[in-house]
Amino acid sequence: MLVALLGLSSQLFAQETPTSTTTGARFGEKSFRTWSVGVHGGILSPNTIFGSGSVNAKEFKSIGYGANIRKQILPSLGLQADFLRGDIKSTNGTTDFEQSVQWSGALTAVFNVANININNENAILIPYLKGGAGYMSSDYSTSGAVVSESKGREGWFIPVGAGVKLGVAKGINIDLGYDVNFIKSPESLPKSRFAYAHAGVEFALGSKEKPQLQNYSSLANLRKESAEESAELRRALSTAEQNAQRDREQYAKDLGDDDNDGVANKFDKCPGTASGTVVDGSGCPIKVQREIIKETKVITEEDRKVVRDAISNLEFDLGKSTIRSKSYATLNRVAGLLVDKNFSLKLAGHTDNTGSRELNLRLSKERAESVKAYLVSQGANASRIEATGYGPDQPIATNKTATGRQQNRRVEFTLY
Repeated sequence: MLVALLGLSSQLFAQETPTSTTTGARFGEKSFRTWSVGVHGGILSPNTIFGSGSVNAKEFKSIGYGANIRKQILPSLGLQADFLRGDIKSTNGTTDFEQSVQWSGALTAVFNVANININNENAILIPYLKGGAGYMSSDYSTSGAVVSESKGREGWFIPVGAGVKLGVAKGINIDLGYDVNFIKSPESLPKSRFAYAHAGVEFALGSKEKPQLQNYSSLANLRKESAEESAELRRALSTAEQNAQRDREQYAKDLGDDDNDGVANKFDKCPGTASGTVVDGSGCPIKVQREIIKETKVITEEDRKVVRDAISNLEFDLGKSTIRSKSYATLNRVAGLLVDKNFSLKLAGHTDNTGSRELNLRLSKERAESVKAYLVSQGANASRIEATGYGPDQPIATNKTATGRQQNRRVEFTLY
């Protein structure tokens, strides 16, 4: 297991967790702090939860201290280099034993059993288990009934342990642990294991803006980001509703006729004209009004052709109600027809279903009003022209094809 972990760590040590491709993107990849260092101190004892490492050992409590460097590979798995020094003392009643650990180094795999947190990204309680292998150098001596001394003993040992980490701040953990070290020693050395109960503090390396991988609670982060997404959607919906209300109010204002002169407010350049005043296509009074009385005639096929030509040649700027100049000639003929024969005319604006219904209703009404304003400017009687917008509600072809949508974008002329 250790050989496999060492092979994996040699690749992982060479690179950091990838940085998010979209900085700050919600629900995107995150960048973490994966390196940390720690210091610790505690009690070394020959008595362990697996029994004493010496025959009839009675404990003399001793102080140990050390440090560690850690690389977090996964949220639940880290590789840790541990360093330890201290003295281990015991007695069997007649002989005192003392082993002084000059130095020791071990590589351990640390498994986070759980990441206990729901509402905070930085976990506050992380129980863990650890195990690995190490090498130490120690001096050994006895006194009392038997006196002996041996220095510079070296050998392998196997550390196992358990503990819990407390997240006290972002990137800072309190480490409380209990380790048992099994020593591979000559038979003449009575201590085969010793315990180390310790407390320490651990610091994450790297940018403070990044969370620490071993402390990171993905569930808490998902809850937080979902709440932010929900709040943003509610704000966007509220803004859209406010904009729609303003558009409706503006639409009613633009296409209303406050002075009842037959010209919509949007096209009326002389608002507030007195009731009954004869106005031109801009809503302004006609200074010289020449009344021409014409005998009403029957609508002929030639009259209908004039209207059909005007419809087929009628073009507007894209998405606007501005009539293009190429349409003026045929519209002039329609205006002449209305003047000469005293016809009435109904203009009906229509659109396809592209875009919102409110926008299409407004555009169809504005285009019909624009045609009316032009005809009035050419001498037609405004009171005999009715302009209505139906938006996408009365299609004459399918809206699923470009050809059908083109046919639906129209202004119909009806003589009567």
